Amino acid sequence: MFVWEALHDLTLIILIVCALVSIAIGLPTEGWPKGVYDGLGIILSVFLVVTVTAISDYQQSLQFRDLDKEKKKLFVQVTRDGKRQKVSIYDLVVGDIVHLSTGDQVPADGVFVTGYSLLIDESSLSGESEPVNIDEQKPFLLAGTKVQDGQGKMIVTTVGMRTEWGKLMETLSEGGEEETPLQVKLHGVATIIGKIGLAFAVLTFIVLTIRFLVEKAVSGDFGSWSMNDAMKLLDYFAIAVTIIVVAIPEGLPLAVTLSLAFAMKKLMNDKALVRHLSACETMGSASCICTDKTGTLTTNHMVVNKIWVCEKVAEIKGSESAEKLKTEIPEEVMSILLQAIFQNTSSEVVKDETGNNTILGTPTESALLEFGLLTGGDFDAQRSTYKIIKVEPFNSVRKKMSVLVSLPNGGVRAFCKGASEIILRMCDKIIDSNGNAADLPEEQANKVNDVINDFASEALRTLCLAVKDIDATEGENSIPDHGYTLIAIVGIKDPVRPGVREAVQTCLAAGITVRMVTGDNINTARAIAKECGILIEGGVAVEGPEFRNLSPEQMRDIIPNIQVMARSLPLDKHTLVSNLRNMFGEVVAVTGDGTNDAPALHEADIGLAMGIAGTEVAKENADVIIMDDNFTTIVNVAKWGRAIYINIQKFVQFQLTVNIVALVINFVSACITGSAPLTAVQLLWVNLIMDTLGALALATEPPNDGLMERPPVGRKASFITKPMWRNIFGQSLYQLIVLALLNFDGKRLLGLTGSDATQVLNTLIFNSFVFCQVFNEINSREIEKINIFRGMFDSKIFFAVIFSTVAFQAIIVEFLGTFASTVPLNWQHWLLSVLIGAVSMPISAILKCIPVERDTTTKHHDGYEALPSGPELA
Repeated sequence: MFVWEALHDLTLIILIVCALVSIAIGLPTEGWPKGVYDGLGIILSVFLVVTVTAISDYQQSLQFRDLDKEKKKLFVQVTRDGKRQKVSIYDLVVGDIVHLSTGDQVPADGVFVTGYSLLIDESSLSGESEPVNIDEQKPFLLAGTKVQDGQGKMIVTTVGMRTEWGKLMETLSEGGEEETPLQVKLHGVATIIGKIGLAFAVLTFIVLTIRFLVEKAVSGDFGSWSMNDAMKLLDYFAIAVTIIVVAIPEGLPLAVTLSLAFAMKKLMNDKALVRHLSACETMGSASCICTDKTGTLTTNHMVVNKIWVCEKVAEIKGSESAEKLKTEIPEEVMSILLQAIFQNTSSEVVKDETGNNTILGTPTESALLEFGLLTGGDFDAQRSTYKIIKVEPFNSVRKKMSVLVSLPNGGVRAFCKGASEIILRMCDKIIDSNGNAADLPEEQANKVNDVINDFASEALRTLCLAVKDIDATEGENSIPDHGYTLIAIVGIKDPVRPGVREAVQTCLAAGITVRMVTGDNINTARAIAKECGILIEGGVAVEGPEFRNLSPEQMRDIIPNIQVMARSLPLDKHTLVSNLRNMFGEVVAVTGDGTNDAPALHEADIGLAMGIAGTEVAKENADVIIMDDNFTTIVNVAKWGRAIYINIQKFVQFQLTVNIVALVINFVSACITGSAPLTAVQLLWVNLIMDTLGALALATEPPNDGLMERPPVGRKASFITKPMWRNIFGQSLYQLIVLALLNFDGKRLLGLTGSDATQVLNTLIFNSFVFCQVFNEINSREIEKINIFRGMFDSKIFFAVIFSTVAFQAIIVEFLGTFASTVPLNWQHWLLSVLIGAVSMPISAILKCIPVERDTTTKHHDGYEALPSGPELA
């Protein structure tokens, strides 16, 4: 299929027609086999071009297929054989009980079994934007829909293509990848070059034909035409068509796709799954990253570090300190604390095959359950003693979770836990040092607040646990939102990930501002941000409520300095991102894990979803999925993004040089001598070197650390920079002077005589031209720095391409002369060709010492100066 697609290239079709006509004329005039050499040579070259193009396209399609498989790898919690376990959605079977919670995608069609306030977004199937309440009366759940709120369990009734979603999918075929911004930019470049090439080709053909006709008229042969004359005209036409083939840089889109596919494969090994090609490239221009705290900057393995209960602070370090705590507080308080932990949770404690306890659920809840088990609590016993009547699950707006339970003796009790300041406002009583419920006057509330702030300043995440016994007058089915008794404040430690501080420093050095947006208490957020190196001198930490009440003018003043936003709602994140993009023209990357992060992920230039903690809704709206939830991986994506951009720039510089030289030398020679030194077959081989092999060599260079020491490329920056133009014109000038000298005065300079002198000279010109390109490929590895060899030995592909180009060149010149119109060269001529190519290296170094004004990057509005550049970075 890919071979067939490659053969649809118009210029290649014209060349094949030329080849067939050449054979048809050549056979009667020159006989077999001499008459078919030219035509066969062109056909072989076309075959080679088509084969290489088809193979590289095929390999990319395989890579995208692998990526597609990775995208669809989702895991769900199910109860099977009486045990709760994690299985891939591909392994779901009818009869499995699937556990659903906010942000999940329903993996199969099924029927509701149990659950609380389950709200399903069916818009992807029905188009209705209003979410649907699922309960016993309306129990049907459909695959592909999303859980907007609540939690529940469903029994699977159909899977795979039998589901409603599957039937719908069968009627649709997946759309292809959209073009990336860089590909669009390069299509523009390719079109302009193609038009110039077309003009040159037409001119070359006209000049050659007019010269031929004039010569015929002068010699008085205008009236007699032979097959040889027809062959000559056909040859001129083939050269003109080949000039078009060389001029049309079809390698540009190929280079982008190759580079992106290569980067995507490498990033997949580095735990980043790129869902949209363009994200990889946009990430290279990112000037700001808005990141979550939990799980991205921190490890997301939470443990209870401190607890304040009965007006005492206890540090928890292992089972001994937990036992000590039990002896220090009254038994009734311990019992109510364990009830608050075990009843008011959406997580579960299950036994694995070996009989050990495993906690399934969110990290915060797991930390609480772990603490409960550490103090000797029994999850199953608690759950069987009390019956849960109603649950209000946690979400980022409420910032609390509440539950209503019926007691064994007939009463009803409400438990509530959540963000400290919110729960504290709901309490009017407190458990005092004697274990009795006492009133909570303002001064006592201030003391409690001080405890919360002390915990927070130690980078602990604080949660308050509260309880309320409900009498019959309040109604037994509604969860109250006031009149609670505060049981305890829990300080949960979530350690900063190793390597985060260094990754943040790398970002700052690369001109990328890092902003932390979190739902945590401002003191906790500040402490973590300082530890990570995000909050530095001159930076501002704000709270969500304060931020959302600012006027646009105030926002314009404060946003550049914001480094931390605490207690934020998803809408605050969205506002921050859209203002950064619209007011300041920033290229913003955003991380998110919750369902409610979807708008911000969608609004950002690059949405980064978390692979472990992220919900399916967040992943679906993201461009890149960070599989290990690690901030260092995000920096890696930025590094690869920059590598792609620079690799394509290197390739464009290389290709434009070849284009200019090939076009000018053939055109000028045609005008002056009446023949083109480079034949159709030779030009096709050069086209293969610079398009497909050049793309392979330069577009797949891995990133180096120097990439993160320069500012990001602006949105409107010109793609072909001034240093690139300097290198292109300098190299082209050198190659044109040398090739022109050989072309017009080569026989005298090299003392070539005899009947094959013209053929030897043309072969030498062709050989020198190819070696110029081989060495220029090495020169193109660095656009501005003199040391072009740095990191060259790490790129196996680059070496393979250079080696195979030289090997093929030797084969073409020495053994395929009949097809390529070349003759074998002696070792002195080979040495001369290599030397002509090698001289381009010192010329490249001299060119790089010529100062050119770089496209100035404006001073970053966040106060970072643009990094130094010039010879000192060589």
